[in-house]
Amino acid sequence: MKGVVFVELLSLADSLIGEDAVDDVLNSTKLASGGAFSAVGNYPCRELMALLDALSHHAGTTPENLQTNFGKWIFRRFAETHSTFMEGKTTAFQMLDSIEGEVHVEVRKLYPDAELPTFATRYLSAQSFEMVYLSERPLVDFCQGMIEACIEHFGETAFISRTPLSTAEGSGATFTIRLTTRLVA
Repeated sequence: MKGVVFVELLSLADSLIGEDAVDDVLNSTKLASGGAFSAVGNYPCRELMALLDALSHHAGTTPENLQTNFGKWIFRRFAETHSTFMEGKTTAFQMLDSIEGEVHVEVRKLYPDAELPTFATRYLSAQSFEMVYLSERPLVDFCQGMIEACIEHFGETAFISRTPLSTAEGSGATFTIRLTTRLVA
């Protein structure tokens, strides 16, 4: 897993529990990396999961809730640092529909060894959208957070339901997103 994910998780944790508590977590959690993460490095997903467990305990929340909040954090950072991907898109559905065919294409150019999840999308109607997320990593709650932040970014509100999936390639979920309001600019 790319180091930038770890760096961003620690930034989120610092904002939630403070630098001293993050240092305590890093010092008390058994990590092969020793807790020293470089944005360009590669680290095992098990270290991310161990950090999510330890940080959630310190933050007084569940690992699932922290994953969701982390997904929101990452999407917001993505929107800030990679705003070109937002250009020409006026809805969350358009952005979500572009992940596999645009965003991941560019990520693979920069990081050919990146192990990315897969997304299959389809419009069910103008107000309803389906996204199938599959990954070798147990990050469904993280994905949900990204979806929620994407919807918020475009000034929309929605009801999101999810159905767990399990395949030989990994696990994931089918997200069904039904817009409840779409704000017109």
